[in-house]
Amino acid sequence: MLDWLRGYQKGWLRLDLVAGLTTAAVVVPKAMAYATIAGLPVEVGLYTAFVPMVIYALLGTSRPLSVSTTTTLAILTGAQLALVVPGGDPTALLTASATLAVLVGVMLILASILRLGVVASFISEPVLTGFKAGVGLVIVLDQVPKLLGIHFDKGGFVQNLLALVQHLPETSFPTLAVGVTMLVVLVGIERLAPRAPAPLVAVALGIAASWLFALQSQGVATVGHIPQGLPSFALPNLDLIAQLWPGALGIALMSFTESIASARAFAGRGEPRPQPNRELLATGLGNLVGGLFGAMPGGGGTSQTAVNRLAGARTQVAGLVTAAAAVATLMLLAPLMGLMPMATLAAVVIVYSIGLIQPAEFVAILRIRRMEFLWALAAFAGVVLLGTLKGIVVAIIASLVAISYQAAHPRLYVLGRKPGTDVFRPRSDEHPEDETVPGLLMVRPEGRIFFANAQRIGEQLWPLIDAAEPRVVVMDFSAVIDIEYSALKMLTEGEERLRERGIQLWLVALNPEALGMVQRSTLGETLGRERLFFNPRTAVEHFHA
Repeated sequence: MLDWLRGYQKGWLRLDLVAGLTTAAVVVPKAMAYATIAGLPVEVGLYTAFVPMVIYALLGTSRPLSVSTTTTLAILTGAQLALVVPGGDPTALLTASATLAVLVGVMLILASILRLGVVASFISEPVLTGFKAGVGLVIVLDQVPKLLGIHFDKGGFVQNLLALVQHLPETSFPTLAVGVTMLVVLVGIERLAPRAPAPLVAVALGIAASWLFALQSQGVATVGHIPQGLPSFALPNLDLIAQLWPGALGIALMSFTESIASARAFAGRGEPRPQPNRELLATGLGNLVGGLFGAMPGGGGTSQTAVNRLAGARTQVAGLVTAAAAVATLMLLAPLMGLMPMATLAAVVIVYSIGLIQPAEFVAILRIRRMEFLWALAAFAGVVLLGTLKGIVVAIIASLVAISYQAAHPRLYVLGRKPGTDVFRPRSDEHPEDETVPGLLMVRPEGRIFFANAQRIGEQLWPLIDAAEPRVVVMDFSAVIDIEYSALKMLTEGEERLRERGIQLWLVALNPEALGMVQRSTLGETLGRERLFFNPRTAVEHFHA
Protein backbone atom coordinates (compact mmCIF):
# COMPACT_ATOMS: atom_id res chain seq x y z
CA MET A 1 0.00 0.00 0.00
CA LEU A 2 2.84 2.39 0.82
CA ASP A 3 4.15 2.01 -2.74
CA TRP A 4 1.18 3.84 -4.24
CA LEU A 5 0.04 5.84 -1.20
CA ARG A 6 3.18 8.01 -1.17
CA GLY A 7 2.56 9.20 -4.72
CA TYR A 8 -1.23 9.37 -4.53
CA GLN A 9 -2.64 12.25 -6.56
CA LYS A 10 -5.75 14.23 -5.71
CA GLY A 11 -7.30 13.64 -9.12
CA TRP A 12 -7.16 9.87 -8.66
CA LEU A 13 -9.71 9.83 -5.81
CA ARG A 14 -12.75 10.45 -8.02
CA LEU A 15 -11.56 7.82 -10.53
CA ASP A 16 -11.01 5.24 -7.77
CA LEU A 17 -14.41 5.95 -6.18
CA VAL A 18 -16.26 5.57 -9.49
CA ALA A 19 -14.27 2.43 -10.40
CA GLY A 20 -14.82 0.87 -6.97
CA LEU A 21 -18.58 1.41 -7.08
CA THR A 22 -18.82 0.23 -10.69
CA THR A 23 -16.86 -2.92 -9.87
CA ALA A 24 -19.02 -3.50 -6.78
CA ALA A 25 -22.09 -3.52 -9.02
CA VAL A 26 -20.54 -6.54 -10.77
CA VAL A 27 -18.69 -8.18 -7.87
CA VAL A 28 -21.46 -8.20 -5.23
CA PRO A 29 -24.11 -10.07 -7.28
CA LYS A 30 -21.49 -12.43 -8.77
CA ALA A 31 -19.96 -13.18 -5.37
CA MET A 32 -23.36 -14.25 -4.06
CA ALA A 33 -23.93 -16.34 -7.20
CA TYR A 34 -20.53 -18.02 -6.91
CA ALA A 35 -21.23 -18.95 -3.30
CA THR A 36 -24.21 -20.96 -4.54
CA ILE A 37 -21.91 -22.81 -6.96
CA ALA A 38 -19.96 -24.03 -3.94
CA GLY A 39 -23.20 -25.00 -2.17
CA LEU A 40 -22.78 -22.22 0.40
CA PRO A 41 -25.17 -19.47 1.60
CA VAL A 42 -25.01 -16.25 -0.43
CA GLU A 43 -23.64 -14.24 2.50
CA VAL A 44 -20.39 -16.25 2.29
CA GLY A 45 -19.87 -14.68 -1.15
CA LEU A 46 -20.29 -11.22 0.39
CA TYR A 47 -17.77 -12.07 3.13
CA THR A 48 -15.35 -13.11 0.36
CA ALA A 49 -15.91 -9.80 -1.46
CA PHE A 50 -15.07 -7.95 1.77
CA VAL A 51 -12.22 -9.43 3.85
CA PRO A 52 -9.82 -10.74 1.13
CA MET A 53 -10.44 -7.55 -0.89
CA VAL A 54 -9.28 -5.37 2.03
CA ILE A 55 -6.23 -7.54 2.82
CA TYR A 56 -5.13 -7.51 -0.82
CA ALA A 57 -5.60 -3.73 -1.05
CA LEU A 58 -3.12 -3.34 1.81
CA LEU A 59 -0.51 -5.86 0.63
CA GLY A 60 -0.95 -6.57 -3.10
CA THR A 61 1.42 -5.28 -5.77
CA SER A 62 -1.18 -4.88 -8.56
CA ARG A 63 -3.01 -1.55 -8.72
CA PRO A 64 -6.25 -2.73 -10.44
CA LEU A 65 -6.55 -6.39 -9.34
CA SER A 66 -9.98 -7.10 -7.82
CA VAL A 67 -9.88 -10.00 -5.36
CA SER A 68 -12.92 -11.97 -4.23
CA THR A 69 -13.69 -15.34 -5.80
CA THR A 70 -14.09 -16.74 -9.32
CA THR A 71 -16.13 -19.39 -11.11
CA THR A 72 -13.13 -21.74 -11.20
CA LEU A 73 -12.39 -21.39 -7.49
CA ALA A 74 -16.08 -21.73 -6.61
CA ILE A 75 -16.52 -25.01 -8.48
CA LEU A 76 -13.27 -26.39 -7.01
CA THR A 77 -14.44 -25.37 -3.55
CA GLY A 78 -17.84 -26.97 -4.08
CA ALA A 79 -16.28 -30.23 -5.25
CA GLN A 80 -14.02 -30.37 -2.19
CA LEU A 81 -16.82 -29.51 0.25
CA ALA A 82 -19.05 -32.21 -1.29
CA LEU A 83 -16.36 -34.79 -0.48
CA VAL A 84 -15.95 -33.63 3.11
CA VAL A 85 -19.61 -32.88 3.91
CA PRO A 86 -21.56 -35.27 1.66
CA GLY A 87 -24.79 -34.71 3.61
CA GLY A 88 -24.72 -30.95 2.97
CA ASP A 89 -25.26 -29.96 6.62
CA PRO A 90 -25.20 -26.09 6.56
CA THR A 91 -23.16 -25.67 9.76
CA ALA A 92 -20.64 -28.32 8.71
CA LEU A 93 -20.34 -26.74 5.26
CA LEU A 94 -19.55 -23.31 6.74
CA THR A 95 -16.89 -24.80 9.03
CA ALA A 96 -15.35 -26.83 6.22
CA SER A 97 -15.35 -23.80 3.89
CA ALA A 98 -13.61 -21.64 6.48
CA THR A 99 -11.07 -24.39 7.17
CA LEU A 100 -10.44 -24.79 3.42
CA ALA A 101 -9.87 -21.04 2.97
CA VAL A 102 -7.43 -20.95 5.91
CA LEU A 103 -5.58 -23.97 4.52
CA VAL A 104 -5.35 -22.37 1.06
CA GLY A 105 -4.03 -19.21 2.69
CA VAL A 106 -1.36 -21.09 4.66
CA MET A 107 -0.21 -22.88 1.49
CA LEU A 108 0.07 -19.62 -0.44
CA ILE A 109 2.01 -17.97 2.40
CA LEU A 110 4.40 -20.95 2.58
CA ALA A 111 4.87 -20.74 -1.19
CA SER A 112 5.73 -17.05 -0.77
CA ILE A 113 8.29 -17.82 1.96
CA LEU A 114 9.83 -20.52 -0.27
CA ARG A 115 9.75 -18.08 -3.22
CA LEU A 116 7.72 -20.38 -5.43
CA GLY A 117 6.23 -17.61 -7.55
CA VAL A 118 7.70 -19.35 -10.57
CA VAL A 119 4.93 -21.99 -10.38
CA ALA A 120 2.66 -19.48 -12.12
CA SER A 121 4.19 -20.68 -15.39
CA PHE A 122 3.82 -24.41 -14.65
CA ILE A 123 0.42 -24.73 -16.32
CA SER A 124 0.65 -24.09 -20.06
CA GLU A 125 -1.86 -21.86 -21.81
CA PRO A 126 -3.43 -24.67 -23.91
CA VAL A 127 -3.87 -26.84 -20.80
CA LEU A 128 -5.39 -23.90 -18.91
CA THR A 129 -7.74 -23.30 -21.86
CA GLY A 130 -8.95 -26.90 -21.71
CA PHE A 131 -9.26 -26.86 -17.92
CA LYS A 132 -11.32 -23.66 -17.88
CA ALA A 133 -13.57 -24.89 -20.68
CA GLY A 134 -14.24 -28.07 -18.70
CA VAL A 135 -14.97 -26.05 -15.56
CA GLY A 136 -17.31 -23.78 -17.51
CA LEU A 137 -19.28 -26.73 -18.87
CA VAL A 138 -19.53 -28.36 -15.42
CA ILE A 139 -20.76 -25.10 -13.87
CA VAL A 140 -23.40 -24.53 -16.55
CA LEU A 141 -24.77 -28.05 -16.08
CA ASP A 142 -24.75 -27.54 -12.31
CA GLN A 143 -26.86 -24.36 -12.62
CA VAL A 144 -29.40 -25.49 -15.24
CA PRO A 145 -31.56 -27.36 -12.65
CA LYS A 146 -31.91 -24.11 -10.65
CA LEU A 147 -32.95 -22.39 -13.86
CA LEU A 148 -35.64 -25.03 -14.42
CA GLY A 149 -36.73 -25.38 -10.80
CA ILE A 150 -35.97 -29.11 -10.58
CA HIS A 151 -34.05 -31.02 -7.93
CA PHE A 152 -32.06 -34.26 -7.89
CA ASP A 153 -29.05 -35.72 -6.10
CA LYS A 154 -25.84 -34.44 -7.67
CA GLY A 155 -23.08 -36.74 -8.91
CA GLY A 156 -20.53 -36.70 -11.71
CA PHE A 157 -21.00 -34.82 -14.99
CA VAL A 158 -22.48 -37.73 -16.95
CA GLN A 159 -24.72 -38.73 -14.02
CA ASN A 160 -25.98 -35.16 -13.66
CA LEU A 161 -26.64 -34.90 -17.39
CA LEU A 162 -28.72 -38.09 -17.41
CA ALA A 163 -30.59 -37.03 -14.25
CA LEU A 164 -31.36 -33.64 -15.81
CA VAL A 165 -32.89 -35.30 -18.87
CA GLN A 166 -34.96 -37.65 -16.68
CA HIS A 167 -36.31 -34.81 -14.52
CA LEU A 168 -37.16 -32.40 -17.36
CA PRO A 169 -40.93 -33.17 -17.07
CA GLU A 170 -40.78 -31.73 -13.52
CA THR A 171 -39.76 -28.27 -14.80
CA SER A 172 -41.35 -25.35 -12.93
CA PHE A 173 -42.58 -23.01 -15.66
CA PRO A 174 -42.68 -19.88 -13.44
CA THR A 175 -39.05 -20.57 -12.46
CA LEU A 176 -38.10 -21.18 -16.10
CA ALA A 177 -39.80 -17.91 -17.11
CA VAL A 178 -37.77 -15.99 -14.51
CA GLY A 179 -34.55 -17.71 -15.55
CA VAL A 180 -35.02 -17.14 -19.28
CA THR A 181 -35.95 -13.51 -18.68
CA MET A 182 -32.81 -12.99 -16.64
CA LEU A 183 -30.68 -14.64 -19.35
CA VAL A 184 -32.18 -12.33 -21.98
CA VAL A 185 -31.57 -9.28 -19.77
CA LEU A 186 -27.95 -10.24 -19.02
CA VAL A 187 -27.03 -11.12 -22.60
CA GLY A 188 -28.87 -8.07 -23.96
CA ILE A 189 -27.05 -5.67 -21.64
CA GLU A 190 -23.69 -7.31 -22.36
CA ARG A 191 -24.26 -6.89 -26.10
CA LEU A 192 -25.98 -3.49 -26.22
CA ALA A 193 -24.51 -1.69 -23.19
CA PRO A 194 -21.32 -3.54 -22.21
CA ARG A 195 -20.27 -0.85 -19.73
CA ALA A 196 -23.50 -1.20 -17.71
CA PRO A 197 -23.43 -3.40 -14.56
CA ALA A 198 -25.51 -6.24 -16.02
CA PRO A 199 -25.47 -8.47 -12.88
CA LEU A 200 -26.73 -5.59 -10.72
CA VAL A 201 -29.57 -4.84 -13.16
CA ALA A 202 -30.56 -8.53 -13.26
CA VAL A 203 -30.51 -8.83 -9.47
CA ALA A 204 -32.58 -5.65 -9.06
CA LEU A 205 -35.15 -6.86 -11.61
CA GLY A 206 -35.29 -10.29 -9.97
CA ILE A 207 -35.92 -8.81 -6.52
CA ALA A 208 -38.55 -6.40 -7.89
CA ALA A 209 -40.38 -9.20 -9.72
CA SER A 210 -40.25 -11.43 -6.66
CA TRP A 211 -41.83 -8.71 -4.50
CA LEU A 212 -44.41 -7.50 -7.02
CA PHE A 213 -45.65 -10.91 -8.18
CA ALA A 214 -45.08 -12.91 -4.96
CA LEU A 215 -43.01 -15.41 -6.93
CA GLN A 216 -42.27 -17.57 -3.89
CA SER A 217 -45.98 -18.43 -3.60
CA GLN A 218 -45.86 -19.65 -7.20
CA GLY A 219 -43.11 -22.16 -6.51
CA VAL A 220 -40.13 -19.99 -7.46
CA ALA A 221 -37.30 -20.64 -4.98
CA THR A 222 -35.70 -17.53 -3.47
CA VAL A 223 -32.45 -16.92 -1.58
CA GLY A 224 -34.26 -16.66 1.75
CA HIS A 225 -32.92 -15.27 4.99
CA ILE A 226 -29.50 -13.57 4.85
CA PRO A 227 -27.89 -12.78 8.23
CA GLN A 228 -27.60 -9.02 8.60
CA GLY A 229 -24.34 -7.54 9.87
CA LEU A 230 -20.61 -8.12 9.67
CA PRO A 231 -19.15 -11.64 9.56
CA SER A 232 -18.32 -13.23 12.88
CA PHE A 233 -15.09 -15.00 13.81
CA ALA A 234 -15.01 -18.62 12.58
CA LEU A 235 -12.54 -21.12 13.98
CA PRO A 236 -11.28 -23.71 11.48
CA ASN A 237 -11.69 -27.40 12.27
CA LEU A 238 -8.18 -28.85 12.38
CA ASP A 239 -9.56 -32.40 12.16
CA LEU A 240 -10.53 -31.71 8.54
CA ILE A 241 -7.01 -30.85 7.38
CA ALA A 242 -6.14 -34.43 6.39
CA GLN A 243 -9.19 -34.56 4.10
CA LEU A 244 -8.93 -31.02 2.74
CA TRP A 245 -5.24 -30.53 1.97
CA PRO A 246 -5.13 -32.20 -1.49
CA GLY A 247 -8.03 -30.07 -2.71
CA ALA A 248 -6.60 -26.99 -0.98
CA LEU A 249 -3.36 -27.46 -2.91
CA GLY A 250 -5.19 -27.43 -6.24
CA ILE A 251 -7.28 -24.42 -5.22
CA ALA A 252 -4.16 -22.55 -4.07
CA LEU A 253 -2.47 -23.21 -7.41
CA MET A 254 -5.49 -22.01 -9.39
CA SER A 255 -5.98 -18.99 -7.11
CA PHE A 256 -2.43 -17.84 -7.68
CA THR A 257 -2.44 -18.69 -11.40
CA GLU A 258 -5.63 -16.70 -12.02
CA SER A 259 -4.53 -13.81 -9.79
CA ILE A 260 -1.08 -13.33 -11.32
CA ALA A 261 -2.47 -13.73 -14.85
CA SER A 262 -5.11 -11.04 -14.22
CA ALA A 263 -2.62 -8.75 -12.49
CA ARG A 264 -0.18 -8.98 -15.41
CA ALA A 265 -2.89 -8.63 -18.06
CA PHE A 266 -4.22 -5.34 -16.65
CA ALA A 267 -1.01 -3.70 -15.44
CA GLY A 268 -1.01 -0.10 -16.69
CA ARG A 269 1.80 1.76 -18.37
CA GLY A 270 4.15 3.25 -15.81
CA GLU A 271 2.86 1.02 -13.00
CA PRO A 272 5.20 -1.44 -11.26
CA ARG A 273 4.94 -5.01 -12.53
CA PRO A 274 3.21 -7.44 -10.14
CA GLN A 275 5.73 -9.34 -8.00
CA PRO A 276 4.81 -13.06 -7.91
CA ASN A 277 6.11 -13.81 -4.41
CA ARG A 278 4.47 -10.71 -2.94
CA GLU A 279 1.25 -11.71 -4.71
CA LEU A 280 1.47 -15.12 -3.04
CA LEU A 281 1.75 -13.42 0.35
CA ALA A 282 -1.11 -10.97 -0.30
CA THR A 283 -3.57 -13.56 -1.63
CA GLY A 284 -2.41 -16.02 1.05
CA LEU A 285 -3.14 -13.63 3.91
CA GLY A 286 -6.40 -12.65 2.21
CA ASN A 287 -7.52 -16.28 2.24
CA LEU A 288 -6.21 -16.93 5.76
CA VAL A 289 -7.89 -13.92 7.37
CA GLY A 290 -10.96 -14.31 5.16
CA GLY A 291 -11.36 -17.92 6.27
CA LEU A 292 -11.26 -16.84 9.91
CA PHE A 293 -14.27 -14.61 9.16
CA GLY A 294 -16.28 -17.15 7.19
CA ALA A 295 -15.11 -16.39 3.63
CA MET A 296 -14.60 -19.08 1.00
CA PRO A 297 -11.30 -19.48 -0.92
CA GLY A 298 -10.68 -16.51 -3.17
CA GLY A 299 -8.34 -14.88 -5.65
CA GLY A 300 -8.14 -12.28 -8.37
CA GLY A 301 -10.83 -12.42 -11.06
CA THR A 302 -10.21 -11.53 -14.69
CA SER A 303 -13.65 -10.10 -15.53
CA GLN A 304 -14.00 -7.98 -12.39
CA THR A 305 -10.42 -6.72 -12.75
CA ALA A 306 -11.20 -5.75 -16.35
CA VAL A 307 -14.26 -3.79 -15.15
CA ASN A 308 -12.18 -2.12 -12.44
CA ARG A 309 -9.48 -1.05 -14.89
CA LEU A 310 -11.87 0.09 -17.63
CA ALA A 311 -13.85 2.11 -15.05
CA GLY A 312 -10.68 4.10 -14.31
CA ALA A 313 -9.13 2.50 -11.21
CA ARG A 314 -5.70 3.95 -10.47
CA THR A 315 -4.92 2.32 -7.10
CA GLN A 316 -6.28 -0.18 -4.59
CA VAL A 317 -8.50 2.55 -3.14
CA ALA A 318 -10.96 1.22 -5.72
CA GLY A 319 -10.71 -2.22 -4.08
CA LEU A 320 -11.43 -0.70 -0.67
CA VAL A 321 -14.53 1.04 -2.11
CA THR A 322 -15.74 -2.29 -3.55
CA ALA A 323 -15.23 -3.95 -0.14
CA ALA A 324 -17.17 -1.12 1.52
CA ALA A 325 -20.06 -1.74 -0.90
CA ALA A 326 -20.09 -5.42 0.11
CA VAL A 327 -20.27 -4.35 3.78
CA ALA A 328 -23.12 -1.94 3.00
CA THR A 329 -24.99 -4.81 1.33
CA LEU A 330 -24.54 -6.97 4.43
CA MET A 331 -25.56 -4.19 6.82
CA LEU A 332 -28.45 -2.58 4.93
CA LEU A 333 -29.66 -4.68 2.00
CA ALA A 334 -29.67 -8.22 3.40
CA PRO A 335 -33.49 -8.42 3.85
CA LEU A 336 -34.00 -7.18 0.30
CA MET A 337 -31.48 -9.65 -1.12
CA GLY A 338 -33.41 -12.49 0.51
CA LEU A 339 -36.22 -11.93 -2.02
CA MET A 340 -33.96 -12.69 -4.96
CA PRO A 341 -34.99 -15.76 -7.02
CA MET A 342 -32.40 -18.52 -7.16
CA ALA A 343 -33.00 -18.62 -10.93
CA THR A 344 -31.61 -15.08 -11.13
CA LEU A 345 -28.36 -16.15 -9.50
CA ALA A 346 -28.25 -19.22 -11.73
CA ALA A 347 -28.62 -17.00 -14.81
CA VAL A 348 -25.76 -14.76 -13.63
CA VAL A 349 -23.53 -17.80 -13.07
CA ILE A 350 -24.38 -19.33 -16.47
CA VAL A 351 -23.78 -16.15 -18.46
CA TYR A 352 -20.40 -15.52 -16.88
CA SER A 353 -19.33 -19.18 -16.87
CA ILE A 354 -20.01 -19.70 -20.56
CA GLY A 355 -17.21 -17.19 -21.13
CA LEU A 356 -14.78 -19.81 -19.83
CA ILE A 357 -15.58 -21.97 -22.86
CA GLN A 358 -13.63 -20.55 -25.79
CA PRO A 359 -13.98 -22.72 -28.93
CA ALA A 360 -11.97 -20.13 -30.89
CA GLU A 361 -9.02 -20.73 -28.55
CA PHE A 362 -9.15 -24.47 -29.28
CA VAL A 363 -9.23 -23.76 -33.02
CA ALA A 364 -6.28 -21.36 -32.71
CA ILE A 365 -4.27 -23.94 -30.76
CA LEU A 366 -5.08 -26.65 -33.32
CA ARG A 367 -4.05 -24.36 -36.16
CA ILE A 368 -0.65 -23.77 -34.57
CA ARG A 369 0.19 -27.18 -33.06
CA ARG A 370 -1.87 -30.36 -32.98
CA MET A 371 -0.05 -31.84 -29.97
CA GLU A 372 -0.89 -28.87 -27.73
CA PHE A 373 -4.51 -29.11 -28.91
CA LEU A 374 -4.54 -32.71 -27.63
CA TRP A 375 -3.20 -31.50 -24.25
CA ALA A 376 -6.05 -28.96 -24.08
CA LEU A 377 -8.55 -31.73 -24.85
CA ALA A 378 -6.98 -33.95 -22.17
CA ALA A 379 -7.42 -31.22 -19.54
CA PHE A 380 -11.00 -30.62 -20.70
CA ALA A 381 -11.86 -34.33 -20.56
CA GLY A 382 -10.18 -34.67 -17.16
CA VAL A 383 -12.49 -32.04 -15.65
CA VAL A 384 -15.66 -33.30 -17.34
CA LEU A 385 -15.14 -37.04 -16.79
CA LEU A 386 -13.16 -37.17 -13.54
CA GLY A 387 -14.41 -34.08 -11.72
CA THR A 388 -12.83 -30.71 -11.11
CA LEU A 389 -10.39 -31.72 -8.38
CA LYS A 390 -9.04 -34.69 -10.31
CA GLY A 391 -9.26 -32.57 -13.43
CA ILE A 392 -6.78 -30.06 -12.04
CA VAL A 393 -4.38 -32.95 -11.40
CA VAL A 394 -4.87 -34.03 -15.01
CA ALA A 395 -4.18 -30.44 -16.11
CA ILE A 396 -0.95 -30.27 -14.11
CA ILE A 397 0.17 -33.69 -15.33
CA ALA A 398 -0.67 -32.68 -18.92
CA SER A 399 1.46 -29.55 -18.51
CA LEU A 400 4.38 -31.52 -17.09
CA VAL A 401 4.06 -34.09 -19.88
CA ALA A 402 4.02 -31.21 -22.36
CA ILE A 403 7.21 -29.78 -20.89
CA SER A 404 8.86 -33.21 -20.87
CA TYR A 405 7.77 -33.96 -24.44
CA GLN A 406 9.12 -30.66 -25.74
CA ALA A 407 12.40 -31.11 -23.88
CA ALA A 408 12.78 -34.68 -25.13
CA HIS A 409 12.08 -33.77 -28.78
CA PRO A 410 14.51 -30.99 -29.70
CA ARG A 411 14.60 -29.69 -33.25
CA LEU A 412 17.61 -30.21 -35.51
CA TYR A 413 17.92 -28.02 -38.59
CA VAL A 414 20.13 -28.32 -41.68
CA LEU A 415 21.58 -24.87 -42.40
CA GLY A 416 22.13 -23.01 -45.63
CA ARG A 417 23.60 -19.57 -46.32
CA LYS A 418 21.37 -16.77 -47.60
CA PRO A 419 22.96 -15.70 -50.92
CA GLY A 420 25.26 -12.72 -50.65
CA THR A 421 25.18 -12.63 -46.84
CA ASP A 422 26.69 -14.26 -43.76
CA VAL A 423 23.22 -15.31 -42.55
CA PHE A 424 22.89 -19.05 -41.96
CA ARG A 425 19.33 -20.27 -41.54
CA PRO A 426 17.37 -23.55 -41.60
CA ARG A 427 16.82 -24.82 -45.12
CA SER A 428 13.21 -24.79 -46.29
CA ASP A 429 11.06 -24.91 -49.41
CA GLU A 430 10.49 -21.17 -49.00
CA HIS A 431 14.18 -20.49 -49.66
CA PRO A 432 15.43 -23.03 -52.21
CA GLU A 433 18.13 -20.57 -53.27
CA ASP A 434 20.04 -20.87 -49.97
CA GLU A 435 23.60 -22.04 -50.57
CA THR A 436 25.26 -25.20 -49.26
CA VAL A 437 28.90 -26.22 -49.49
CA PRO A 438 29.67 -29.62 -51.07
CA GLY A 439 31.34 -31.88 -48.54
CA LEU A 440 30.16 -29.74 -45.60
CA LEU A 441 27.02 -30.56 -43.58
CA MET A 442 25.93 -27.78 -41.22
CA VAL A 443 23.28 -28.51 -38.59
CA ARG A 444 21.84 -26.53 -35.68
CA PRO A 445 20.23 -28.25 -32.64
CA GLU A 446 18.06 -26.15 -30.31
CA GLY A 447 17.43 -26.06 -26.57
CA ARG A 448 19.13 -27.83 -23.70
CA ILE A 449 20.82 -31.08 -24.70
CA PHE A 450 20.64 -33.65 -21.91
CA PHE A 451 20.27 -37.37 -21.27
CA ALA A 452 16.60 -37.50 -22.31
CA ASN A 453 17.01 -35.95 -25.75
CA ALA A 454 20.61 -36.56 -26.85
CA GLN A 455 19.64 -39.91 -28.39
CA ARG A 456 16.81 -38.18 -30.27
CA ILE A 457 19.26 -35.68 -31.79
CA GLY A 458 21.46 -38.58 -32.91
CA GLU A 459 18.46 -40.30 -34.52
CA GLN A 460 17.84 -37.15 -36.58
CA LEU A 461 21.51 -36.50 -37.40
CA TRP A 462 22.81 -39.88 -38.61
CA PRO A 463 20.37 -40.23 -41.56
CA LEU A 464 21.41 -36.73 -42.69
CA ILE A 465 25.09 -37.77 -42.58
CA ASP A 466 24.37 -40.99 -44.49
CA ALA A 467 22.52 -39.01 -47.18
CA ALA A 468 25.03 -36.17 -47.54
CA GLU A 469 28.29 -38.18 -47.09
CA PRO A 470 30.18 -35.04 -45.98
CA ARG A 471 33.86 -34.66 -45.17
CA VAL A 472 33.02 -32.33 -42.27
CA VAL A 473 29.98 -32.07 -39.99
CA VAL A 474 29.57 -28.62 -38.41
CA MET A 475 27.28 -28.40 -35.39
CA ASP A 476 26.14 -24.84 -34.69
CA PHE A 477 25.47 -24.62 -30.92
CA SER A 478 24.34 -20.97 -30.92
CA ALA A 479 20.80 -22.06 -29.95
CA VAL A 480 21.95 -24.56 -27.29
CA ILE A 481 21.81 -23.19 -23.75
CA ASP A 482 23.50 -26.12 -21.99
CA ILE A 483 25.05 -29.55 -22.56
CA GLU A 484 24.56 -32.10 -19.78
CA TYR A 485 27.26 -34.71 -18.98
CA SER A 486 25.39 -37.69 -20.50
CA ALA A 487 24.79 -35.72 -23.69
CA LEU A 488 28.43 -34.68 -23.83
CA LYS A 489 29.46 -38.33 -23.51
CA MET A 490 27.15 -39.28 -26.41
CA LEU A 491 28.63 -36.43 -28.47
CA THR A 492 32.13 -37.77 -27.73
CA GLU A 493 31.10 -41.24 -28.87
CA GLY A 494 29.53 -39.75 -31.99
CA GLU A 495 32.77 -37.97 -32.84
CA GLU A 496 34.63 -41.29 -32.61
CA ARG A 497 32.14 -42.93 -35.01
CA LEU A 498 32.53 -40.04 -37.46
CA ARG A 499 36.33 -40.23 -37.23
CA GLU A 500 36.20 -43.96 -38.05
CA ARG A 501 34.31 -43.05 -41.25
CA GLY A 502 36.85 -40.36 -42.16
CA ILE A 503 34.52 -37.48 -41.20
CA GLN A 504 35.55 -34.58 -38.98
CA LEU A 505 33.28 -32.95 -36.37
CA TRP A 506 33.52 -29.19 -35.85
CA LEU A 507 31.67 -27.26 -33.15
CA VAL A 508 30.54 -23.66 -33.63
CA ALA A 509 29.26 -20.82 -31.40
CA LEU A 510 29.36 -22.59 -28.03
CA ASN A 511 28.29 -20.38 -25.12
CA PRO A 512 30.95 -19.94 -22.41
CA GLU A 513 29.51 -22.55 -20.05
CA ALA A 514 29.10 -25.19 -22.76
CA LEU A 515 32.53 -24.37 -24.16
CA GLY A 516 34.09 -24.86 -20.71
CA MET A 517 32.45 -28.29 -20.38
CA VAL A 518 33.70 -29.37 -23.82
CA GLN A 519 37.23 -28.16 -23.12
CA ARG A 520 37.36 -30.06 -19.81
CA SER A 521 36.29 -33.31 -21.48
CA THR A 522 38.15 -35.76 -23.71
CA LEU A 523 36.17 -34.34 -26.63
CA GLY A 524 37.86 -30.99 -26.09
CA GLU A 525 41.29 -32.67 -26.19
CA THR A 526 40.35 -34.45 -29.42
CA LEU A 527 38.98 -31.38 -31.17
CA GLY A 528 41.58 -28.94 -29.93
CA ARG A 529 41.22 -25.27 -30.77
CA GLU A 530 41.44 -26.04 -34.50
CA ARG A 531 37.89 -27.49 -34.66
CA LEU A 532 36.12 -24.99 -32.40
CA PHE A 533 34.85 -21.90 -34.24
CA PHE A 534 33.37 -18.59 -33.24
CA ASN A 535 30.59 -18.56 -35.86
CA PRO A 536 29.44 -20.48 -38.98
CA ARG A 537 31.14 -18.03 -41.34
CA THR A 538 34.62 -18.68 -39.94
CA ALA A 539 33.96 -22.43 -40.09
CA VAL A 540 33.02 -22.20 -43.80
CA GLU A 541 36.08 -20.04 -44.55
CA HIS A 542 38.30 -22.56 -42.78
CA PHE A 543 36.71 -25.41 -44.78
CA HIS A 544 37.41 -23.59 -48.09
CA ALA A 545 40.97 -22.86 -47.00
